Amino acid sequence: MQKLPRAATTKNPPEMFTGDVWLDPIAAPQDGDQRMTVALVRFAPGARTAWHSHARGQTLHVTSGVALFGSRGGSVIEAHPGETVYCPPGEEHWHGAAPDAFMEHLAMLEGADDLAATTTWLEHVTDADYAASRSAG
Repeated sequence: MQKLPRAATTKNPPEMFTGDVWLDPIAAPQDGDQRMTVALVRFAPGARTAWHSHARGQTLHVTSGVALFGSRGGSVIEAHPGETVYCPPGEEHWHGAAPDAFMEHLAMLEGADDLAATTTWLEHVTDADYAASRSAG
């Protein structure tokens, strides 16, 4: 057993996010047998990820604010503190904050055998698609 050092908060890159998003790593693979990654992610109002998918899926647990989760095909889930959303392996999705409030969630996923293939990043969610998600959600 060991106490791990606290990792610094980082601001997520604009290639993968729209708006301001900060990440606090909680757990990351420490050796060849561990695959779990957990991060606390904070989204400014209206901020969101680009479209992406995960080789082994992703679990997202909302801790504050109002979260929006969109999947290809147009379905949108609105989630509140204490609620959890699961995105299955390979499902293209995005997640972010409602336009009028900050949102925070825990992001949990398992790394792929080839760690570079764990997350596949795609194009940005357009402002029009984000706005339409609010009327659909």
